[in-house]
Amino acid sequence: MTSATTFTTVIASIARAHHELATQASKAVNISLTLRNWLIGYYLAEYELHGTDRANYGENLFANVADALAQTGVASCGKRQLYAYLSFYQAYPQIVRSLPAQFHTSVMDALASAQKKVRSATTLSQIEPQKLLSTLSYTHFEQLLTIADATKRNFYEIECIQGNWSVREFKRQIHSLYYERSGLSHDPQKLSALAHTNADVQQGFNIRDPYIFEFLGLQAAEVMSESHLEQQLTDKLQAFMLELGHSFCFESQQKRILIGGEHFFVDLVFYHRILKCHVLLELKLQAFNHENLGQLNTYVNWWYRQHMMTPGDNPPVGLLLCTDKNHALAEYALAGMDNQLFISKYQLELPKKEEMQRFMDEQLKQVKQGGADEG
Repeated sequence: MTSATTFTTVIASIARAHHELATQASKAVNISLTLRNWLIGYYLAEYELHGTDRANYGENLFANVADALAQTGVASCGKRQLYAYLSFYQAYPQIVRSLPAQFHTSVMDALASAQKKVRSATTLSQIEPQKLLSTLSYTHFEQLLTIADATKRNFYEIECIQGNWSVREFKRQIHSLYYERSGLSHDPQKLSALAHTNADVQQGFNIRDPYIFEFLGLQAAEVMSESHLEQQLTDKLQAFMLELGHSFCFESQQKRILIGGEHFFVDLVFYHRILKCHVLLELKLQAFNHENLGQLNTYVNWWYRQHMMTPGDNPPVGLLLCTDKNHALAEYALAGMDNQLFISKYQLELPKKEEMQRFMDEQLKQVKQGGADEG
């Protein structure tokens, strides 16, 4: 530091050091996770080809591997994910060139094979593996693997890197048929410029990615809340629901569910002992909109109704709480039930909307007053 240093420059220097080093740290974690998943795919491929006891497992190999890994505490290695890791290795054999030194000896055969494939197959990615790893997260690769055509996949690799697209933006571009529109366009460069204008870009790497926090051994509740305010409200809301009566049994916070290959999180899950049903509660720090209700209905109807109900259970119920400054609106998702008796019973046993609104108004006021006192 020099004599010319001011308070403003000190704050700016600290902030710059924090953000740059935090980005480096999160990038290193993402690269390590991607390499781990590639190595899992490689080991599975090698075992399928050369495993001396491979015949003992037959078609149940991946299920057995998933069970065995779960017992060792290795996360994100379900049967479906293992198949994805195998596909990842097969689609990107050149990543072997970026493996840490301690893995080179055991993967030497894969290195020679991968280099041969990269030289002979023009349909494989022409981007250097280190560039791929340093700019794309494993969640990006997961989306790329859904693209069967290698040329199309390479196109999106380039566009993702050039545009620094977030995963959400990448999905949006795929769904908008950007590749097909580019092929038909008279001016692909202009179309590319438009595609990158106002795109949702990646702000560093997202440490909240489900794969990342499992890789680091974190719990969903530790990293998935949208803000400090939401965490405060969720904690109090959980206590409030339990205080309404002994019928509510708390099951989970930030319950992760997998729908169509994507991870979603339900803020709070209860089981109502009298109604014999799950009650899913979602909190949104925004005004009510039908998109929120549609999302909750998906959790209620598709996941819990199809996969979590057991014999004797009644259909699950979703409760959506939205905030708009000091206003709260509660909406129920009644899972499309056409039995009015059940609907009436649910509305009798569950918290009244007025109670929920009063609770939210009071809690938001306390949070606001607390912030003013601290200021």
